Amino acid sequence: MSTADTVVHIVDDEEAVRNSLAFLLSSAGFAVRVHESATQFLAVAPQISNGCLITDLRMPDMDGVELLRRLRAADAMLPAIVITGHGDVQMAVEAMKNGAIDFIEKPFSDDVLIESITHAASRAAERVQSDAALEAVRQRVALLSEREQQVLKGVVAGQANKTIAFELGISPRTVEVYRAGLMGKMQARSLPELVRMVMDLKIDTP
Repeated sequence: MSTADTVVHIVDDEEAVRNSLAFLLSSAGFAVRVHESATQFLAVAPQISNGCLITDLRMPDMDGVELLRRLRAADAMLPAIVITGHGDVQMAVEAMKNGAIDFIEKPFSDDVLIESITHAASRAAERVQSDAALEAVRQRVALLSEREQQVLKGVVAGQANKTIAFELGISPRTVEVYRAGLMGKMQARSLPELVRMVMDLKIDTP
């Protein structure tokens, strides 16, 4: 997944600003979508799989900080840049605390904006790759047998084979067999890699 696949979503209540930013970024090679309000963007944000956001800080229906808060609450956060006036720096810092990766003060040069958007698009593409990797791990866990998942839970908890064997009522040798089998199914080259896979997934195996 490359930055060329990343859609830049522009949220601004002023049509002239939306059109100007869209023209600039389109000319720089970005795919662009415009949204006339934060409310309108929030309605579609959960369906965006690979995108980044550029939003004005002050808007009549909802300011940029509140937009970021609601995106986080909806688990729909995107790499975001806020555009701010000189008197809004404190609000812009608040936006950073709520997940924005950058803020740009008006007036700004085209190069500054493009560089920031390039960074945001790169972050978005990396996140898509990470999400795809986690989904692959989730699918591997689902293919494990119930007993293999029980052994996996013990391994991830740091339990010794003897402890896992005692809790499951099987022999330590049988635990070793299950462990070797699930390592193969999970495509883990080492125990630390296996543990990291499951911890990144943030699941509680049965």
